[in-house]
Amino acid sequence: MDNVIGQIDRALDATSVIVAVLDDSTMAAPTPCREWDVRTVLNHLVGGMHVFAAALSGTDSGADHESDWLGGDPQGAYAAAAEVDRAAWHRPDALDNTVHISLGDLPAQAAALVHLTELVVHGVDLAVAIDRPDLADDELCGELLATMQGRGGIDKFRAPGIFGAEVAVADDEPAHRRLLGYVGREVLARTP
Repeated sequence: MDNVIGQIDRALDATSVIVAVLDDSTMAAPTPCREWDVRTVLNHLVGGMHVFAAALSGTDSGADHESDWLGGDPQGAYAAAAEVDRAAWHRPDALDNTVHISLGDLPAQAAALVHLTELVVHGVDLAVAIDRPDLADDELCGELLATMQGRGGIDKFRAPGIFGAEVAVADDEPAHRRLLGYVGREVLARTP
């Protein structure tokens, strides 16, 4: 299970590359995450990092998940959140406790997979939205997809606000597209 911490690190790094190319002209772009634009997905992602870090350390995140975490500096907000998030997951006891999140009380090991899923999927949402799927970490997307399927799937989470119905994507498509299809994202037509 320690591998999930390494995967969280990789997801934070991969998404930082995507966030670095965002600018004012891309913030209103639609994403595969239904009804959310780039700014909303990024804000949700940054808020989630703060919320998970607080839950792991038993502190208060200081704001609600959907508060405005980005302010006027989306890249700076992401970098700061990633630093706090990484430090929280690298605490020696990070995987030993129960984590209280919106899905309920989860063993930290399960919460780590939930968090990894948010980081990877929302990172890909951003990359696809700005026509830069080349920035997606396809290897990590494939690993996450295999983990989800290997643990019995995500059907019990297929509900509005979490995951939609699976969207058919050919097996020979890149891993990021197969992952988005699996979690029910309506992959945008312009996505290669």
